[in-house]
Amino acid sequence: MFQTALHDWHVARGARMVDFAGWEMPVQYTSIVEEHHAVRRAAGLFDIAHMGRLVFTGPDACRLLDRLLTNDVTQLDVGQIRYSLVCDEQGGILDDVLVYRFTGHYLLVVNASNREKIVAWIEQHSAGFDAHVADLTRERCMLALQGPKAVEILNPLADADVSVLKYYHGTEMSVCGVAATVSRTGYTGEDGFEVIVPVANAVAVWEAVFAAGQSFGLLPAGLGCRDTLRLEAAMPLYGHEMDESVDPFTAGLGFAVKLQAGDFIGRDALLAKKKAAPPVRKRVGLELEGKRIAREGAELYVGGQRVGTVTSGTFSPTLERSLAMGYLPPECSEPGTAVEVDIRGKRTPARVVPLPFYRRGESRL
Repeated sequence: MFQTALHDWHVARGARMVDFAGWEMPVQYTSIVEEHHAVRRAAGLFDIAHMGRLVFTGPDACRLLDRLLTNDVTQLDVGQIRYSLVCDEQGGILDDVLVYRFTGHYLLVVNASNREKIVAWIEQHSAGFDAHVADLTRERCMLALQGPKAVEILNPLADADVSVLKYYHGTEMSVCGVAATVSRTGYTGEDGFEVIVPVANAVAVWEAVFAAGQSFGLLPAGLGCRDTLRLEAAMPLYGHEMDESVDPFTAGLGFAVKLQAGDFIGRDALLAKKKAAPPVRKRVGLELEGKRIAREGAELYVGGQRVGTVTSGTFSPTLERSLAMGYLPPECSEPGTAVEVDIRGKRTPARVVPLPFYRRGESRL
């Protein structure tokens, strides 16, 4: 397994390490619930160096990315970041990504589990483009500082005011005296930042951020609470809510598809899907009765008929109830619809609820 530059720090703090997409990563330090609450109420610090980081340079960097991505790369301003998808020729989702524009280069952040696949996909489709793509995943470390206290923690460590950085924007600045890429992005539903620094400086920056956050209640946070946080915020996870068998419209990600903007791979197939009948299933939120958790693959029933499956489920620490996402036919997807979830052979009552379950500062349930 690969190890991030922070691996020894995690082990020394007693983190439970697991194999995640070929990387040895911390799933939790104390408890998932404690770390989850720290992010919602104060701040959490995540090692996300397993995420792939690909840098695009050259005269055709923008044109190549616009061919690969479903969103409109040509309209990105310097410092702007966009959520996008990489689709195959049939419109199936190969990955969901963030694309950043900086002066002189673009940055593409991809899921750890898909990095090698996406690198190969780029190589396959880069002929004829005067662009260079460098995989800097092993040369850079990426950390995420998430939570309502994130600005107060990071600002004293940076040489610029991070509070003025807009959501889904990034910049290059100094953090703890180290050249860094800082973006106001995250995967928790909270305010926060993601910081990229050279591997050689990773431990020093991490420890400085960790120390600065102690008076605010910051905790190191693992993949366990990262999953409960993103699920509350209804953020899809590759391999659960989406994969090659799911198109963006079915997944509720049509906002990241600009059919009229460029000739990206999969455009013709998605245009045909858009013009044809509406999707036969829809991503929905579910609230279950009781505390039993609906795991991925659990079958969903309406009126005694099997109509769908669960893609992700957890017991929400914030809302203190069992929640899930899954796919249902459009006629069964209206909020309030009664559903049964088969959990290990026993049907548990549930109801369809709006997404997201949680939005910063408010509960949707």
